Amino acid sequence: MRSAQQILAEADVIAVVGASRDPLKPSHSVPLQMLQHGWKIIPVNPFVDEIFGIPTVPTLADLPGPVDLVNIFRPAADALEIVRQAVAIKAPAVWLQTGIVSAEARRIATEAGLDYVEDRCLAVERAVGQLTRRD
Repeated sequence: MRSAQQILAEADVIAVVGASRDPLKPSHSVPLQMLQHGWKIIPVNPFVDEIFGIPTVPTLADLPGPVDLVNIFRPAADALEIVRQAVAIKAPAVWLQTGIVSAEARRIATEAGLDYVEDRCLAVERAVGQLTRRD
C-alpha cells in the first residue's frame, strides 16, 4: 500500500469526481491547484460540460482512458458507489477528500488491491510534500 505522498508523486492523471465550477468550493480550488502544479485533471460531473476549460465526463466509466488516481469530492454516502466504479475501471488508487470517510469504501478498495486514502486533502498533501508534475 503506497502512502498518500507516493500516490501523488506517481500520479499523472487525476479524475476528480464532483469537480465544481464554483470557485468558492474546495471541489474547484483543489483540482485547480493540482492542474496549476502540472497534473492532468479530468473533471467528472454529469451536470456541466466543462470545468477549467476541460471537457467533463459524466461518470468514471466515460473516462477517455486510464487514470492514476480517482479523487472524490462527494458525500461519504456516495463514495461507496464511486469506489465500486473506480474498481471497475481498474484505477490504481482512490482518494476521499477531507471530511469524507467510508469503512465500506475502504474495504472494497483494499480488497480490490487499490491504494486508498480518506479524510485528507490532495492540495495539502501536495504542498506538504512540495510535489509538482512537469512534463
